[in-house]
Amino acid sequence: MRRTSARGRDTAGGERVLILSAGVGAGHNSAAAAVEQACAARADIAEVQVLDVLQVSSPLYRALLGKGYFVLVEGLPWLVEWGYDISDPPFRRRGPIDPWTRANAVPVIDAIRRFRPTAIVCTHFLPAQLMASLLLRGVIDARTAVVTTDYDFQGLWLTGAFHALFVAREEGRVALMALGLPPDRVTASGIPIAAQLDGPPARDAGSPPMLLISAGATGGDYAVSVVRQTMHMRSSFTATIVCGRNDALRQRIEQLVAPGGDRYRVLGFTTEMPQLLRRADLFVGKPGGLSASECMAAGLPMVLVNPIPGQEVRNGDYLMEQGAAVRCNTAATIGWKIDEVLREPGRLQRMQAAAWRTGRPDAAADVLAGLLDGPSRPLVVTRAAQKTILAASEQRVVATDLTGSESLVRLVDSAAGSTVALLQAGELGHLQKRYATPHGGLVLRRDRAPASFRWESRRLFRAMLSGDVALPVRVEELSAPPPVG
Repeated sequence: MRRTSARGRDTAGGERVLILSAGVGAGHNSAAAAVEQACAARADIAEVQVLDVLQVSSPLYRALLGKGYFVLVEGLPWLVEWGYDISDPPFRRRGPIDPWTRANAVPVIDAIRRFRPTAIVCTHFLPAQLMASLLLRGVIDARTAVVTTDYDFQGLWLTGAFHALFVAREEGRVALMALGLPPDRVTASGIPIAAQLDGPPARDAGSPPMLLISAGATGGDYAVSVVRQTMHMRSSFTATIVCGRNDALRQRIEQLVAPGGDRYRVLGFTTEMPQLLRRADLFVGKPGGLSASECMAAGLPMVLVNPIPGQEVRNGDYLMEQGAAVRCNTAATIGWKIDEVLREPGRLQRMQAAAWRTGRPDAAADVLAGLLDGPSRPLVVTRAAQKTILAASEQRVVATDLTGSESLVRLVDSAAGSTVALLQAGELGHLQKRYATPHGGLVLRRDRAPASFRWESRRLFRAMLSGDVALPVRVEELSAPPPVG
């Protein structure tokens, strides 16, 4: 856990921002660090705290979620892909948090109570799910953002209560609105990355193209084979190979490329990555959400190798769709593939332009602006609405096309204009009987919530009213009648 002051002067009365991540790989924590960095540019933020929720959980829980994931990636990639696909449908996981996760969440809840945040940013789905539970239970009243860290949206990130949801690209936003999510709660911001260096990339057109090869901290035989294949290339090039903290891998690669002389430069952990991204002409490595976003912001196209099944494969699909990447499905063709890019006149330049168009260097600042300047009440998705969205998704039906009692409706704060609830049309009748106004709207009142309401309904009321006694809302139907004629 780390705490920083976003301002040097008196901080009384400013926003208190808590950033929650989970150290499953480096990407989620890197996104959290980028949001923390962006906080310093806002004068309305008094204090910032970053917490990796796995670091305060039990060693066994941390090992299973953190290290266990990469054991599966290396040994059973098909199981990782299956797990990704099975958890992809929206709201597949509904209901209370399981007891083991709840027990490991106690230190996180204690940290929230001590820090007293006014805003919470989640860069992993684990804390996002926990924050939804705390919002509905009335434990927190902070504005809460869910910030995804891959280009394709996965259903695990969708929770029953939040203030703002930030996705990496517009297609994800369109998909969520097709599920019924209101447009005022979903933003295509890009993935938060560290601030970029000013000015255009510092690439030397008169020098041979520079390859930036990310061997990765785990590295291994595949990383060595990638480097080995570049030694068979016919094009003129130089290469910088980054091995992270894996000293054994760095030594293996240094021995391998020694005959290449000055053509190869091998680095361990380095703080030079921002400069390297701007000097390189082509990146060779895995399409993690953060590394891909950093490349795109630097206008650096990618040669994708050995993607993790699920999210990294989908990241790669998007980058290739944009024209900013090519993928090698076997190590044996990597040198040939890079040669093809470098030898075709204008191709590298077109890929660089595509990467530049795809980049979102201001994503972290946009996340903070969208959360802190956005609605003060959370959006609540009822269990019935969640069930409807899941069923429609499994039947390959767009939820906004449903009609009748199974269709979805929104409750909109009449004063603020923000959507406060997504519910099933069949649930609306109970509210209309008790809270209808003569003008066709509703005024939800805490003191008139009947004791006969189910526990879940009382939780929803508590979250929607957000401390107020009454809340005037209007009803918006999502399904439009079919055109006539």
